[in-house]
Amino acid sequence: MSAAAGSGGAAPFWRAAGMTYVSYANTCAALVRNCLKEPFKTQALTREQVHYKISKWSDGVPEKSVVRETTPS
Repeated sequence: MSAAAGSGGAAPFWRAAGMTYVSYANTCAALVRNCLKEPFKTQALTREQVHYKISKWSDGVPEKSVVRETTPS
């Protein structure tokens, strides 16, 4: 079974809900993390924080980059 064939059945559900695949996957991951027992739940919640860097480009040259982080809400 190919990856495309396996994921085709779930696509209508998240599309019908008006979600992107990334938001659907994040929602599912959050549900799984919240179902864990301690100490695994605390460990998983600390891994939920994400750091990323944003650089705006102008005239083909990157400007100063900004490091951002998201924390679980």
